[in-house]
Amino acid sequence: MNEPTNLIHNIRLTEKASLLGEKNNQYVFRVDPRANKLQIKRAIEEILGKKVVRVNTCQYAGKKKRERRADFGRRAHWKKAIVTLAEGEKIDLV
Repeated sequence: MNEPTNLIHNIRLTEKASLLGEKNNQYVFRVDPRANKLQIKRAIEEILGKKVVRVNTCQYAGKKKRERRADFGRRAHWKKAIVTLAEGEKIDLV
């Protein structure tokens, strides 16, 4: 789990995430649920080569989903990281 590419799963491209990027220079990533803020910061700085100022994280429980019969399954739990970059830093999403 110590590899930076294993910690960061993907970038979240949602309406709210794009507004955060435009206004506050913040970007939203889906990360490994076991990763802490320091590991996320180091991974972003190593992978993207950008200076990270702050990392906020949120844990999300997987939703219950119905399966074929009356059984219920569950989607995986996941973690979101909101990364604030230093002034003048930017990530090109497209």
